[in-house]
Amino acid sequence: MVYILEAHAIDNFPIADNVKDKISINLPTDFQQRCEVAETCTVKLSLQMPAVIDNMENTTEKAYTAWPDRLYVVDQDGRIGYKGKPGSYGFKPAAMAAYLKQILPDQPVQAEKTR
Repeated sequence: MVYILEAHAIDNFPIADNVKDKISINLPTDFQQRCEVAETCTVKLSLQMPAVIDNMENTTEKAYTAWPDRLYVVDQDGRIGYKGKPGSYGFKPAAMAAYLKQILPDQPVQAEKTR
């Protein structure tokens, strides 16, 4: 997982769903703050995969046109094997898990609904 720019920080572009779910994140001003927000995200989503964090110049976000909740899987050859649709309606962990089960049949893969 690559953690990227926070699109719905309360001081940048808050959305009603985050307010309803009591998600209150300020836009980080430095890399350490971004790391702390990313750690909170991975813990709250119970992610079991390693996470890397995009730099403050948002190089990965720009390269992949990533949006929050956009899921990608880079395959064994270093190519994009799975690309979810952008935005919360395209956030389908079960579809990504199905792809992972297909390419990693001997590995346990589980997707849980977060909302």
